[in-house]
Amino acid sequence: MPSGTNLPWVGGFNRTVILAEIRRRPDGLSRVELAERTGLTPQTVSNIVRRLLRDELVTESGRVPSAGGKPRTNVRLNAPAYYAVGIHLDPDVTSCVVVDLSGQVIRRSHRQGSSIDEPARTVRSLATQIRRLTARADIPAERVLGLGVACPGPIDRERGMVVEPPNLPRWHEVPLVTELREATGLPVLLDNDATAAATGERWVGGTSHTGDCVFLYFGAGIGCGLVLGGQVYRGAMGNAGEFGHMTIDSRGPECFCGNRGCLEASVSPQALVAEAGRLSSRRSTSLELTGDPARVADDYDHLCQQANGGDRLANAVLDRAAGRVGLAATNLVNLLDVGHIILGGRGLRYCGERFRNAIDVAVNGRTIARHMRHARVEMSVIGEDAGAIGAASLILDGAYSPTVSNLLERHEEKTHA
Repeated sequence: MPSGTNLPWVGGFNRTVILAEIRRRPDGLSRVELAERTGLTPQTVSNIVRRLLRDELVTESGRVPSAGGKPRTNVRLNAPAYYAVGIHLDPDVTSCVVVDLSGQVIRRSHRQGSSIDEPARTVRSLATQIRRLTARADIPAERVLGLGVACPGPIDRERGMVVEPPNLPRWHEVPLVTELREATGLPVLLDNDATAAATGERWVGGTSHTGDCVFLYFGAGIGCGLVLGGQVYRGAMGNAGEFGHMTIDSRGPECFCGNRGCLEASVSPQALVAEAGRLSSRRSTSLELTGDPARVADDYDHLCQQANGGDRLANAVLDRAAGRVGLAATNLVNLLDVGHIILGGRGLRYCGERFRNAIDVAVNGRTIARHMRHARVEMSVIGEDAGAIGAASLILDGAYSPTVSNLLERHEEKTHA
């Protein structure tokens, strides 16, 4: 867990340390427990809790017995004090959620086919969608902290720009942050969808999701969010975690990114539907796939449901895909030395356990450190809307999480004051 410091120039950092400890424990913590967990003095903890109470970020709730003294008052997160909006732009469906401070979804909506719209039209539609959602939730405008956006990469996070995602062919160097800020009047943050999902998992997952992990995100493509050294890792340009473009066969099928043999070229919903269609046409049985490029998501869901129903061809297609992902995940674990893998996204709606089992078997049977530890492989706690919930969590995490960058920035401000 992060430790605080009693130096006055990092008072804001200490505030986020205290709030993070409170947030991870729904039943709350006493001030004494907060001091023990953070290493801060009781006086520092009391001062910070007083300010958090004043700002309505926490509430006092219930008393717990104390050894040899009066009962202690628990402090817990005041989840409905503030809210954040999250949007996930995906080629198949655009998702929008409103979450409270705990990351719990208050309202959600989905719209099919984000990739068929021009960016300007999409921005107008999203602004309308956000106004409707917050109105239905009866949330005052001043209680909305901001808007997070998750999008397939590559992105330019520093400039708030969607560069040219292969899965969104009409989106070329779109200044999405600026356009959405002007359309909604909200502060806006942009991130890769898998990275956003990893952020959301940490925010909502509580004490069991505070360490290093890899979040494998399955949507129209496949990517991963990385949490290393207790911090979300984005890379030099904000595009770390392009798991789907790991080359698994240099002579494999051509990928829409321009390379050959990418993992995504073999295991994306589009690739699996195409493979199943080819195999089905050569045999007497048929999976009854539409083959319509505009209905890939429906065909993929049907393929997964047929596999669950015992169809041999569908099972073979999905088992091969799960095996490929398992081998790629093994390489990832060998490279990063992480012991926790989380799976989420809409692409796992009907086949999550199949992929989880395959990755578990591969990682714990093949990695170099397999005799030293058993890697945890589990499904996401935020489910198929991981991209949108993660996007909203970008706002919450940016405002209220203790980060190394925040600590260094405050130190630098004090040094140059």
